[in-house]
Amino acid sequence: MSKLPEPHCINNFTRQLMERTDILECAWNKQEQENGDNEDEEEGSINKGKNESNANIETDQKTRERSPNEFEKISYWRVLSVYVCWVILFLFGYFREFLRNFGLEKSYAEAELEKQKHFPPLFNDIESVYKRNCYMRVRDVFERPIASTPGAKVNLLDRYTEDHNWSFKFTGTQTEVINVASYNYLGFAQNEGVCAEAAAAKIDEEGISNCSTIHEFGRSLSQDRLEMLVAKFLNVDDSICFSMGFATNSMNAPSLVDKNSLIISDELNHASLILGCRLSGANTKVFKHNDMASLETILRDSIAYGNLKTLRPYTKGIYSMEGSIANLARIIELKKKYGAYLYLDEAHSIGAMGRSGRGMVEYWDCNPKDIDILMGTFTKSFGSVGGYIAGSKKVIDHLRVCSPTGYYSSPMSPPICEQVYKSMSIIMGLDGTNDGQSRVDRLARNSRYLRLRLKQQGYIVYGSDDSPVVPVLLYYPSFCGFYGREMLARGIAAVVVSFPATVMTEGRIRFCLSAAHTKEQLDQVLQAMAEIGVESWSSSFSKNKKVYENMNIQW
Repeated sequence: MSKLPEPHCINNFTRQLMERTDILECAWNKQEQENGDNEDEEEGSINKGKNESNANIETDQKTRERSPNEFEKISYWRVLSVYVCWVILFLFGYFREFLRNFGLEKSYAEAELEKQKHFPPLFNDIESVYKRNCYMRVRDVFERPIASTPGAKVNLLDRYTEDHNWSFKFTGTQTEVINVASYNYLGFAQNEGVCAEAAAAKIDEEGISNCSTIHEFGRSLSQDRLEMLVAKFLNVDDSICFSMGFATNSMNAPSLVDKNSLIISDELNHASLILGCRLSGANTKVFKHNDMASLETILRDSIAYGNLKTLRPYTKGIYSMEGSIANLARIIELKKKYGAYLYLDEAHSIGAMGRSGRGMVEYWDCNPKDIDILMGTFTKSFGSVGGYIAGSKKVIDHLRVCSPTGYYSSPMSPPICEQVYKSMSIIMGLDGTNDGQSRVDRLARNSRYLRLRLKQQGYIVYGSDDSPVVPVLLYYPSFCGFYGREMLARGIAAVVVSFPATVMTEGRIRFCLSAAHTKEQLDQVLQAMAEIGVESWSSSFSKNKKVYENMNIQW
């Protein structure tokens, strides 16, 4: 006969099952077994539930005051026509490849030596065809060299091509244009002023580089005090800074998760986060962009059917291609509900969002202690380079020891640290002026003004009206090159984006606003968009134009 299991084994199994079902919202089984609860405890729980519901109502009211994310869709016929354009583009591309193979058209592309044809191919066929025949035709709207500080205006080096964008020749002249292409959100990218002067003076004090890694030589005094200021700015225990924003995500993920962990990542997260997930060896699942139902489903299923030790949702504050804002308040609720850890990438939101520029945590009125790891970069709002990770002292101390950046990369340059320190001090008001707050307020006004006016013209604009990233949908690949050239002809430098950086059917022109922009400059951008929209019919895509038609939009 088989031996019956001992009672304490059954009790342990029952207890573990109850803990699991508690997380999965099946706690009624536990409540039925806990018959010892008295009426006072029940009444207290009811009152607590009422208080929680009232808090939720207040939270919902605050949420309504924020601008929601908008993703207006076009008809299936329009989508089909975009695909047809891509098919025609590729057909012409392959036809030109045929002409080149037979010497009927001169080829400027890289080619493998004949004697090495039997080697494994260096180039992917479809990618090479796309680069040679699609990208090269519009290369003139990308990779434009600049010759000045990328402020509200920027100087571009004038150039021309004689071989269809395979090479460029410079005329020796420059053209000043309005810059709506840089991530200079608060206008600190300057070569004069308090920040620039302090950064230059720091070279005389500490030099340019430590010429060694942190674990060999240590970090500079400037980086040490910057890390303390970042922790104070974010209202957390401690922070650690890195010399490269991309590496802040990609190189530190392996120190935070392992093969026994599960990373739940937004489908539109940045390439640095994706690389970090791959390098960590952790299991990775992807939820639909900013879809809380999708996130909760993955969390619930992972607990119910998995045996992973750690759950860690990865999300961004502002998505740089969509202009959308993460629903941080709801993500924190799910994180607490399912016992997960939260990693928040604030590369685009720190400094640019919130009443005083403290990012998405302040924007959603959340407690910074509810986010386990706060990440951000200094390349946007602070006019510098590098990145940071902030959180509890235990987490930061762990990264100081285990992060590969401490062994293989140099610490931040002292003048770079000083640029961030001064700009962050101004945002915090530590300089005794209201300059920082006025920059944050001006950026918010510029963002809402440009977004609403573009919608009024009939354009489809993705994301939230509170976001300084303004993507305007053009859809057709041919429109990207057309808008890039026409905007430049009207004295405006903007970024056009298409496949593979976006979905094939969602080509766009993207504006990045700054507190340094004036209303007159924004009006010039709007005038150019109105003129080009009439020429290309692309300002007639939106079905919601009538909603904004009679709206009185003030700056």
